[in-house]
Amino acid sequence: MLERKFTRILEHFLKEEPNKILLVNGARQIGKSYLIRYVGQKLFTHFVEINLKEDKEGDQVFADVHTTNDLYMRLSNYYSKPLGDRSNTLVFLDEIQSYPHLMTMLKFLNQESRYRFIASGSQLGVALSETPSVPLGSVTIEQMYPLDFEEFLWATGIGKEWIENIRQNYLRKEALDESTHNILLKRFQYYLLVGGLPEAINNYLADRNMVRVRATHRDIYDLYRIDASQYDDEHKLKIRKIYDLIPSNLENKKKRIVYKNIEDKKGKTFSDYADEFEYLTNSGVALEVSAISNPHFPLAESEQKRLVKLYLNDVGLLTNLLYGVNVNAVLQDIKSINLGTVYESVVAQELAAHGFKLHYFDNKKKGEVDFLIDDYDQLTILPLEIKSGKDYTEHSALSKFLDNPDYGINRAFVFSNEREIFRKRGTTYLPIYYCMFLYNEYREEPVILPELEVI
Repeated sequence: MLERKFTRILEHFLKEEPNKILLVNGARQIGKSYLIRYVGQKLFTHFVEINLKEDKEGDQVFADVHTTNDLYMRLSNYYSKPLGDRSNTLVFLDEIQSYPHLMTMLKFLNQESRYRFIASGSQLGVALSETPSVPLGSVTIEQMYPLDFEEFLWATGIGKEWIENIRQNYLRKEALDESTHNILLKRFQYYLLVGGLPEAINNYLADRNMVRVRATHRDIYDLYRIDASQYDDEHKLKIRKIYDLIPSNLENKKKRIVYKNIEDKKGKTFSDYADEFEYLTNSGVALEVSAISNPHFPLAESEQKRLVKLYLNDVGLLTNLLYGVNVNAVLQDIKSINLGTVYESVVAQELAAHGFKLHYFDNKKKGEVDFLIDDYDQLTILPLEIKSGKDYTEHSALSKFLDNPDYGINRAFVFSNEREIFRKRGTTYLPIYYCMFLYNEYREEPVILPELEVI
């Protein structure tokens, strides 16, 4: 079994949050159902799993459920053994977006407290937007992603203690020794090829046969395209076209979506395709990066949807489309191959999995910076540049960005293949694998406000 960080989220919720239902959102084939099943069977005596997508395509046992009593009756018939109570019974409603009326029912199931419930889906964002009565206050939504680079290291035999020592080097901004650097860089290159989809990783671990791994990538990529056909005819062709354009757009200089290419019509803007973009990002198959032209903390206040980049949700899908089974494109330093797009994609994947909303800097006069993230410790913005070649110290847009006193930004990170770490004019140069330590998550320790002044 592949070890996942999301296991901790599931276990904590089921143990410590008894008054809510957890909704797990994420793309198909990233391991949601497997992980929920594993945790549910470990923590509960009675575990009931219902795949509502299969039910809708089959017997439709739950299609006409309109009350909680209807659901309880179907459950008792579905599960051959007697069910217990809330303390020992977990009901898992998989692919719940197949029946939007059950989304509304979650509020009442939670209030009645007969059993514990957990739900997952690959299009929950879309389903919630179409649900007439969203069960606010009764549910918590968590987003799940493919395996990140650290999880890939675990899967390939790198121990947590070893990674923690490397993390301390990152915190001290110290370089690793040559041997350790080479090990991590090679693992990183393998991650670019295999990606973070569980089936692809398991196939790689079985016999390291990239033909099988690439077949998995093709199957999942095609599955994501087929899923778009569940939308009505007005939207599905445009969704597929946008999804298919992602790799070629990333190869362009600006890397952002060119709206006229979607339907070969001039004058189109983001607003013309807002529903299609929402589907791709809410279903988890694409990562959206919004432009920032006037950066101020927090970034959410100044983002704009006019200029948007899209990345695939998994770097293995991208390298399959770009290079197929020719692994030398990634493993060897071939001058004709520019890995910039691949490196940016994997960093976007890491940042999204680690809780960051994705932004980039775009300014006609000053140029572009690959990523901007909120720096909550210093209440400012941290710019990131991703470099795959030898010219990693050349970044005129980033330098202009730091030189602008209006932005109030005094540091930046540049990630590259180089081992050495040094700081120059506010920019810290780091090896690419250190991106796995960028996190935007709640602190473990409580943050206590000072006592209010007595009036």
